[in-house]
Amino acid sequence: MKTLQKLAKQQKGRYYSLFFIALALSVVIILQAYLIVSIINDLFINKETFSHVIFPLIVLIGVLVVRASLSYFSGKIGLKMAALVKANYRKRLIEKYARNSLTASYTGQSGHKLSVLLDTVDELDSFFSQYIPQRIVTTVVPLVVLIVIFSQNVYSGLIILVTAPFIPLFMIIIGGATQRKSEEKLESLAAFSGRFLDTLQGLLSLKLYGRSKQYKDVIEKSSLGFRDATMNILKVAFMSSLMLEFISMLSIGLVALELSLRLVVFQSMDFFTAFLILLLVPEFFTSLKELGSAFHAGRSSTGAAAKVEQELETIEDSIEWGNERMTAEPKTIELQDLHFQYGAEGFALSQIDATIKPNQQIAIVGKSGSGKTTLLNLIAGLVKPSGGNIRVNGRDRSDYHEQEWFGQIGYITQHPYLFSGTIAENIALGIKASREEVELAAKKAGIADLIESLRDGYDTEIGEGGRGLSGGEKQRVTLARAFLKKPSIILFDEPTTGLDLVTEKILQQSMKELAETATVITVAHRLQTIKKADLILFMEQGSIIARGKHDDLQKDVAAYRDIFAPQEKKV
Repeated sequence: MKTLQKLAKQQKGRYYSLFFIALALSVVIILQAYLIVSIINDLFINKETFSHVIFPLIVLIGVLVVRASLSYFSGKIGLKMAALVKANYRKRLIEKYARNSLTASYTGQSGHKLSVLLDTVDELDSFFSQYIPQRIVTTVVPLVVLIVIFSQNVYSGLIILVTAPFIPLFMIIIGGATQRKSEEKLESLAAFSGRFLDTLQGLLSLKLYGRSKQYKDVIEKSSLGFRDATMNILKVAFMSSLMLEFISMLSIGLVALELSLRLVVFQSMDFFTAFLILLLVPEFFTSLKELGSAFHAGRSSTGAAAKVEQELETIEDSIEWGNERMTAEPKTIELQDLHFQYGAEGFALSQIDATIKPNQQIAIVGKSGSGKTTLLNLIAGLVKPSGGNIRVNGRDRSDYHEQEWFGQIGYITQHPYLFSGTIAENIALGIKASREEVELAAKKAGIADLIESLRDGYDTEIGEGGRGLSGGEKQRVTLARAFLKKPSIILFDEPTTGLDLVTEKILQQSMKELAETATVITVAHRLQTIKKADLILFMEQGSIIARGKHDDLQKDVAAYRDIFAPQEKKV
């Protein structure tokens, strides 16, 4: 709760405005009680005519309007505070996810991250919109009311002083349970969201393998777990409300008993004073009860804040970037004693040394699991090296600005991701380009004829993940992105895997054309691609064990020869 209170105090203007509103509200409450007592005393005790109390009635209506307005503005300020804090948390979370390395991005469930970003952050709302305004009101209003009560009758004030502490004591006891239950609820929600999104994304696979029924049961179990966690919080909330009502009712009853004895039996107090105190005592306890309800909501927000802070603290190591500008000239990339490891005991790359000259075609080859894609990710800047350096044109890559570096990179994976939208939007991918430039890029990627054959052409809508296009068509859309972006370094991660011969031929031609203006680095397994490479880096168990051209490696390296012997026989 201290973290959220600190965030509230940082908004000094709004925070201190709430104190001003609370002070004004306490004056309005006293004035409201005074006017009600005056009107009733004049009408029923002093037997005045109704015309005598018309003006006090008008003032009373105005006071009620002012009281409602003050409550409204107090809540509105709280909502603005909440909106600012939630926006800041969401910004930090998005920046955190954007800074994460590639390995961290693939860790965990997308649904869990989405749940934290949306639902968990939304849980913070009640702390600022309910608890903070009510806590400030309860700090000021009961104190002013108690001073007025003491000035009228000391004994009534003493009864309040004795009974009132039971409310905050009970709030503290209940608050701890509320926070624990809230954290359980958020964990259940995150688990439910993660499984639900995962199931939706893999629904096709589940249907094909006949596992949809089992996963339906998993979602149902998660849903019921979230329901139970929510009901437990409601149970605590209802118990809290019951006890607060009981303590308040008992206290008000004791004060009313004391007042009635003084008014009726001992006749040591007049009606005006007794009635004024009797109206003010409920106001005192109402403020404390409302704080109790707000405290419950605030504790729920504290649990949510703990979850968000925990998510923010689990930031993976990210690459540190400098501020140097990068020109579009050809790049020489030097890998110097490069090391990388997944976790403490995971797969590792070690002693990676290579020099990649401008406008070359480089092929990275090796058995599955030798570290080819990991090396490609290191070159791309998607993961942070554990040791060693990557130098670009004689300077450490970390000297350059992140945006400048990625502006020069084109990365085409085995399974490129396409977004829900038009084909033209997916080719441009945020680049400000004319329709003519988009069409030219599609033509170079060999997909223009297909697009033009569609009813809406480049404005044809495709589904999330590229639904509606084949694997080869997705690859060609990604190639069109590279032609449009015109990067100086292009990385291919086994781009021809699973493609038909026609698409593979188009891809090979595109790679050749791209290599005229860019350095092309390809993780390859097809002999046709490898033979055209200017330099082949042969990897085994996380290290480069040989380098050179195909014919040389075929002659001198037995392990290389064994891998490609079957393909050589087919040629």
